[in-house]
Amino acid sequence: MPAKIASILLIPLALSVSACGDTWGERAVTGGGIGAGAGLAVGAIAGWPLLGPAIVGTALGAGIGAATTPEKTK
Repeated sequence: MPAKIASILLIPLALSVSACGDTWGERAVTGGGIGAGAGLAVGAIAGWPLLGPAIVGTALGAGIGAATTPEKTK
């Protein structure tokens, strides 16, 4: 039971630091990595096979990371 509680607390933390980077590519890669980890955590907590949640987490994390790239103004 403590592992589930720790996982539930770590998922929001992982999402809060997702997509660190300055460029579109950096944010997509880091967002994808953190999304994969979050997907694995959710799949493990739920008792699902791990591949599906990891793929979905990767895709969502990379997409959100790329989409939230700040525009640089001069």
